[in-house]
Amino acid sequence: MSEMEDIDLFDHSLYINRELSWLEFNRRCLAEANDPNVPLLERVKFLAIAYGNMDEFFMIRVPGLLQKEDSSSLIAIGPDVYRDTKALVTEINTAVDNLVDGYEECWGKLRKELSDSGVRIHEIDDLSDTQRAWVEEYYKERVHPLLTPLALDISHPFPFISSNSLNVAVRINNKGENIYARVKVPLGILPRFVRIPSESQGMDFVQLEDIVMSDVSELFPRMNVTGAYIFRVTRNADVKVTIDEACDLMSAVETSLDSRDVGFPVRMMVEDGMPFEMVSLFGRNLKLRDNQIHKASLGGMLLTDLWQIASLDMPELKDETFAPYVPPEFAEGRCIFDSIREKDWILFHPYEPFDIIVRFLNEAADDANVQSIKICLYRIGKNRSIINALRRAREKGKTVSVLMELRAKFDETNNIYLARELEKIGVHMVYGPVDLKVHSKLLQVVRLEKDKLVRYTHLSSGNYNTSTAKQYGDISFLTADKKMGEDVGELFNALTGVFGPRDYKHLLVAPTTLKKALIAKIKREAENQAKGKKAYIAMKSNGLVDSDIIAELYRASAAGVKIDLNIRGLCCLRPGMKGISENIRVVSIVDRFLEHSRIYYFENGGDPEMYMGSSDIMPRNLIARVEVLFPILDKKMLLLIKKNILDIHLKDNVKAKSLTMDGRYVPIKNNGKKFRSQKWFIENRGKWHG
Repeated sequence: MSEMEDIDLFDHSLYINRELSWLEFNRRCLAEANDPNVPLLERVKFLAIAYGNMDEFFMIRVPGLLQKEDSSSLIAIGPDVYRDTKALVTEINTAVDNLVDGYEECWGKLRKELSDSGVRIHEIDDLSDTQRAWVEEYYKERVHPLLTPLALDISHPFPFISSNSLNVAVRINNKGENIYARVKVPLGILPRFVRIPSESQGMDFVQLEDIVMSDVSELFPRMNVTGAYIFRVTRNADVKVTIDEACDLMSAVETSLDSRDVGFPVRMMVEDGMPFEMVSLFGRNLKLRDNQIHKASLGGMLLTDLWQIASLDMPELKDETFAPYVPPEFAEGRCIFDSIREKDWILFHPYEPFDIIVRFLNEAADDANVQSIKICLYRIGKNRSIINALRRAREKGKTVSVLMELRAKFDETNNIYLARELEKIGVHMVYGPVDLKVHSKLLQVVRLEKDKLVRYTHLSSGNYNTSTAKQYGDISFLTADKKMGEDVGELFNALTGVFGPRDYKHLLVAPTTLKKALIAKIKREAENQAKGKKAYIAMKSNGLVDSDIIAELYRASAAGVKIDLNIRGLCCLRPGMKGISENIRVVSIVDRFLEHSRIYYFENGGDPEMYMGSSDIMPRNLIARVEVLFPILDKKMLLLIKKNILDIHLKDNVKAKSLTMDGRYVPIKNNGKKFRSQKWFIENRGKWHG
């Protein structure tokens, strides 16, 4: 340990840059899109996810880098401190260009495989005369009236180009002089992939931008159109909510959303063949530097729209469906309150249905003995089953309190709408501390039983979103434990009243106690190792960025503690460094379902502890959000979760990849014994109950 005292564990060289780690996650999604063992439409889905992740990267992460690029070469970017920002931007651009090339190559292969499977996406020139006539009519009746050509000359100001819209840049020769115009492709009003009549079995499509470009001269009659090229612009979407004495939080969030639509441009993607003078014209007017302009093939533009293709009703090209396991205690007709009162429960979604939680809320709404319902809502989705249950509970006279997080990124508008709707029917609406996002997943139902109030509590890693619950791997916890219920009740009081430190018996709550507690538990493992006691740490999380916790993990590793980390996305910890992180293994799983559960396990000298909940190990979770980790108090349940959920994830050698010291993710050697965790969970649904 004395050697460790001479090492600066916060030296930037000991950390992987978080932006490059983000891009590595995109690479792992792309690997799934390229995996021939994955069903075809699932591969299309993964390509759409990878492309959408890249858009979000530019909307959320890149703006901050661009603003810092000219300020100083010595800055802090997460734990990767004192990095030359210009060099980092260059490295990012190289990684982005490689990924974009990979997206295009992947789409080319997928497009051919789709065609072989009866889903044909045509070029206009390849259509038959009958199909071409249909497209001409479609353009005339459905497309042309929606188009607005905007000229770019002295008499016309440069038009506003909305973020991630698809556009056609048009070059027109007018009496020997080139003039330019922009036409916005009406996506959202019309589908990206337009289905056309088929002349054989299967489905035929053409892309909307191809239809626009093939007839773009119709917008400029008696003019000589000499070129048409696709481009798109991505704008800063990392909006800041500014609150003053003259406004409330909801008004401030609504005002901030207006600025998202007009955020400054951070990237322009242009079609390969766009002439230099056109690229320069648009780049100059958008105030973009050369390194903010990326070239792509025509087919590689806006691949997020591949969700339309991935959603086709072709089950033979998708993952096999399965029926989630329903514990007998939660079967239809059984009283959920009785089942929770008998024992604590964990439910592992989507291998077990989230419908059980919806039923719990519906039973609470209809039960005459239920007095009150409190819930934290972050992302709800389009399905209204949760909202309808809350509405019915209120209509039946129950006290209903909802903490609605208005600042859930890209869900703000929906949350504001729902908050106003619930407020109108008398639901107590609160929006949490002004300076903290509430990311906790909490639901508490208070029921009168034999003249005593009993708290039934649900805590989770996932949102109250019935759609994502079918796609995300999340763990729900249901309990009637008195102490746990009191803790959650106390936290609700803090959130609806004045937030600050409270005396929680079991919960770890950010930003007050959670980080400090995790650091103390890591230190304890190192101390136990030194004393010859059992010591081991395993963590499953979506991100590991916080430098204080990473440094503590380094110390524990140097002390000899074995550490297994299953980190889905961002990971700034650098494993395998001699004398520092040799005992740390980091794996990431990208598979059919998005890994989203959080599990923190500490051997504790043979008396193991386990915490689960909403928090990742990132500064935003530990400092800027209200997060909750809850303990598994039942030792039998704890050991079952470790054996049949946590250890199963750590055994994966098919979809898991191992993080190397240099920040790359490589396949895990399986020596012929393949083990895929999500496949095991499907085949062994409910085994975690014993």
